[in-house]
Amino acid sequence: MRRLRNVKIVATLGPSSDTYEMIEALHKAGADVFRLNMSHGSHAEIRDKHRIIREVEENLNSTIGILADLQGPKLRVGVFSEGSETLEEGARFRLDLDETEGDANRVCLPHPEIFAALEPGATLLVNDGKIRLKVIDCAADYANCEVITGGVISNRKGVNVPDVVLPLAALSEKDRADLEFACELGVDWLALSFVQRPEDVAEARELTKGRAAILSKIEKPSAVDRFDDILAVSDGIMVARGDLGVELPVQNVPPIQKRLVRKCRAAAKPVIVATQMLESMIESPMPTRAEVSDVATAIYEGADAVMLSAESAAGEYPIEAVTTMDNVASEVERDPTYTQIIEASRTADRMTVADGIVAAAREIAETTDIKAICCFTQSGTTALLTARERPRVPVIALTPLVRTARRLALSWGTNCVITGDVDRFKKAVVSAVQAARREGFAGPEDHIVVTAGVPFNVPGSTNILRVAPCDESLIFAADPE
Repeated sequence: MRRLRNVKIVATLGPSSDTYEMIEALHKAGADVFRLNMSHGSHAEIRDKHRIIREVEENLNSTIGILADLQGPKLRVGVFSEGSETLEEGARFRLDLDETEGDANRVCLPHPEIFAALEPGATLLVNDGKIRLKVIDCAADYANCEVITGGVISNRKGVNVPDVVLPLAALSEKDRADLEFACELGVDWLALSFVQRPEDVAEARELTKGRAAILSKIEKPSAVDRFDDILAVSDGIMVARGDLGVELPVQNVPPIQKRLVRKCRAAAKPVIVATQMLESMIESPMPTRAEVSDVATAIYEGADAVMLSAESAAGEYPIEAVTTMDNVASEVERDPTYTQIIEASRTADRMTVADGIVAAAREIAETTDIKAICCFTQSGTTALLTARERPRVPVIALTPLVRTARRLALSWGTNCVITGDVDRFKKAVVSAVQAARREGFAGPEDHIVVTAGVPFNVPGSTNILRVAPCDESLIFAADPE
């Protein structure tokens, strides 16, 4: 299913979108990748959604990516004898390991690892940052705090600790079970929540054993501080602005978003901008103007994908939300300013032969009447490098591996075509021409650029480029075998 835009759309599935009819409608409306939130639903329910997605993919003959989002460590307070308490600004409040029910003066925080990392002056945020506590003194089993910002605190509200790197295991026992389940199921991407350091990614990679690509969610200040190291060991990045906006001043998030997107693009790794993009569409068929501008900003910045969360998972208007995002993306990409911004931010660092080949392909395509760039790719690297160039013409990624095609569903501008095994460049050119014509990218009078690596089936070996005519003479001149 050919898209008339380059940025990809990720839609989260949930109670509002768990039937075959709805998932098919969401894909037709523009969803390229479906997110399965492992925080909600049993393994049986997740398996059912996965099965439906693959049925839609087969019936529509359209490659679909699947992203499983692991819950990550959840830090929560205990329970209160009255269910909730109101904390007044300036008051004292104690967090400790005592499991008895809390009151207006204290509550259990059943996470000794937090107390082990705290120091006087540290900040604790409760209930998405609505309550702010400052640590006055602390030990291995308690923290006496001053209430800086008061409010209602109730049972099992979440706690954020922005000032310190917590000595938490990167993956909880639930995450490990979910990771193995998702990999066995056959998801294409695994999203890691609350990544703090590159070692967190390394642990997940060891467990996945190559069965899924790893996407690191950036939602903690420590992850921002060590972003270059985390990016180096990740296959992709999600700028998860929800918790990031809780743990950092909200005005810090936009420049961080812009900086992270540019770094991902320079590294040729997909980046998703996520959280509250069309939040009002959970209950309204129309977004706010500010939300539309927010989506557009992420696209202007060069993000590979934009994501819907509750809008498509639990909202009343999931199809309208995807359609709106599709319309915004299409309109932005038609804007001449978009092209100017994208090309002005193109990286100039080219260190390998593959870098030079894809840059040359883009230059040729944009200075002559070329209709598409066709790249043969085994691992997806060539397609990612081509997408990094953000060419003005379509990118057709040809691969014999369904797994690679599905992973590339997250990458900017890639139109994936499953092809047979190719062992010679002449066959590759013929396959590229056939695909370009069959998928409607080029006609018999047109030309395409073809890139590949010789010898074939060696990841990262892109070293050859050809401008090929799309007329029948090339096809019929090919060897019959």
